[in-house]
Amino acid sequence: MKKCLFFLLISFLLSYAGFSQARIALVGGIHTSTVIEKNDVPGFDEFKKGYSNRTGGHFGIIADLPLNGSDRFSFQPGIIFQNKGRKYFNNDTSSSPVQSLTYNQLINYVDLPLNLVVKFPLSAKTKFIIGAGPYLSAFYNGKETTETFYKNGDFIEDKNEDLPVGNAEGKYAVINYGIGALAGLEFGRVMLTANASQGLNDFYRSPDHDGSFRHRVIGATLGIFLGQKPLPPAPKDRDKDGIPDTDDACPDEPGNSITNGCPDRDGDGIADKDDNCPGEAGTKKYLGCPVPDTDKDGINDEKDKCPDTPGLAKYDGCPIPDTDNDGINDEEDQCPEIAGLAKYKGCPIPDSDKDGINDEEDNCPQVAGVKENYGCPPVAKEITEKVDKAARQIQFTVNKAELTSASYKVLDEVIAILNQDKTLKLTIEGHTSADGNKLSNQKLSEQRANAVKVYLTSKYIDPERLTAIGYGSSKPLNDGKTSVERNQNRRVHLKLSN
Repeated sequence: MKKCLFFLLISFLLSYAGFSQARIALVGGIHTSTVIEKNDVPGFDEFKKGYSNRTGGHFGIIADLPLNGSDRFSFQPGIIFQNKGRKYFNNDTSSSPVQSLTYNQLINYVDLPLNLVVKFPLSAKTKFIIGAGPYLSAFYNGKETTETFYKNGDFIEDKNEDLPVGNAEGKYAVINYGIGALAGLEFGRVMLTANASQGLNDFYRSPDHDGSFRHRVIGATLGIFLGQKPLPPAPKDRDKDGIPDTDDACPDEPGNSITNGCPDRDGDGIADKDDNCPGEAGTKKYLGCPVPDTDKDGINDEKDKCPDTPGLAKYDGCPIPDTDNDGINDEEDQCPEIAGLAKYKGCPIPDSDKDGINDEEDNCPQVAGVKENYGCPPVAKEITEKVDKAARQIQFTVNKAELTSASYKVLDEVIAILNQDKTLKLTIEGHTSADGNKLSNQKLSEQRANAVKVYLTSKYIDPERLTAIGYGSSKPLNDGKTSVERNQNRRVHLKLSN
């Protein structure tokens, strides 16, 4: 009865193919099958390591039915006799009396695959094919065998070659279904494919525990087509681009449907014959060329608000702005709306004491002062007058930088003032008349200023508070026409500051 059913199905498929634009192929091959079992039995994860695949064969016929008169897509139903199942082996080395256990679950089916196949031409006679679809599977026959070897030498073999079918526990389902896929090559009348299928329902119900039992098969198939009815003659296509000459604007050059059969090297949808930049993807607006980027900043002119100046996408193609025009861009400028210096991160030179004299010129940046005293508070008038008076009494040996003894007493008064206010600083300026050599006068003025500084430091005045400068004859008090005027130009000037 089972064999009659099998041949009846084959006869039906052959009959159906006779009324369609189809080919029939005899197919066969080898495969490996296994059972995907899932259950909650304790220790099953370790137990299932003993299962292995069953290697088997399959054979049958398939029909290749072109869809819509095209050889690109086809429907491939088939009738395939297929071995499925699994094997189990356990070599027990524990304290059990069993030495080893072998169990085979071998089931045979008649599968009815229903695949939709797509074919991609590789050459005049060779096509790459790929397909997938559901399948129905009818139980044909099967057997279960168990071989038990005991450590004492005993052996027990149990066979069941008439497997029960139905939906009850311990029985095999009559109908199984799932999904399959294939991929391979077709060489004229020969087809070679790799196949895989996965069952989607349980083919068996265990009497011992609840679980899921589903087939999985992977294999290879060789098919030989027996013949085919001729398809309508294909329209002429001289350039073999799949577009009939009647619809091909460039019938002698391979192209694509978007460009009406004309070449399009850059794939921008504009035929090379109409493309001013055939090797570079572009747009119709620019006659096949890319949107220009005049300033080469990576932002095309259509999106660039400063198309002639390189910029950043963040600023719509414009450079980082410099709102206060101080040469420091706003991203680095902590005072973006007030011109400043890089030294102060784009802010103006600070004036910490708010006295109108910036910190770089202010000797007392934390105390408000006056410009005349370099940003420090003004020195008391009476102290300034005392120092000025002392300065006028400083005398040196003629044409030398040696202080006279009378000058020491005068300078001691200045020392007393400096000791009373440790914040005071003193600038010692040496001056000469215009008589004599200019370079000699310059050197003499420097030496006399330093002579005063040396005396003050000898009295423990911190040299850091003292500055000695020689001006030579560059800053006269008068024209120096008379001896009195020239004597007045020969002087030491003392300036107090904070």
